[in-house]
Amino acid sequence: LSKMATMVVANLLTDDVSSEILDELYKASREFTKSKKEAHKIIKDVIKIALKIGILYRNHQFSPDELDTVERFKKKMNQAAMTAVSFYEVDYTFDHRILSELLLECRDLLHALVEQHLTLRSHTRIDHVFNHFAHGEFLAELYGDGEEYRLYLRKICNGINKLLDEGTL
Repeated sequence: LSKMATMVVANLLTDDVSSEILDELYKASREFTKSKKEAHKIIKDVIKIALKIGILYRNHQFSPDELDTVERFKKKMNQAAMTAVSFYEVDYTFDHRILSELLLECRDLLHALVEQHLTLRSHTRIDHVFNHFAHGEFLAELYGDGEEYRLYLRKICNGINKLLDEGTL
């Protein structure tokens, strides 16, 4: 899987909307970290985590309790997505603590879900991804007044809205 976790493969395995969201998250991460390599690693970790969980799910590897965790994760991720969009659409409502807390709750649910299935390295990837996107300074930049970030955020939120409308997210 580590060899497959590239943007090209992600574009082949995901729909256009999800690919565009990943592209914009990469651009925003690159801008924030000032490192193309670090931004690439973050998105690569997103892809690896998603692939591994998808494979486990499709091959019915989760117990009934873990499937309950899957549902709780889906609901929490949906809540985080709707909150992110709401903060973008409604001026002066952004509070990085709220969005950060939702993302960290998603992280914790993922850890609980894959605890019996994935290695410590995968858990480190989960931390890497969620700690980056939940970082208060990153969120403040993303939702700030900077024109570059506003463009990324607009495209991310438009994509999230499409996924929410389709029932995909």
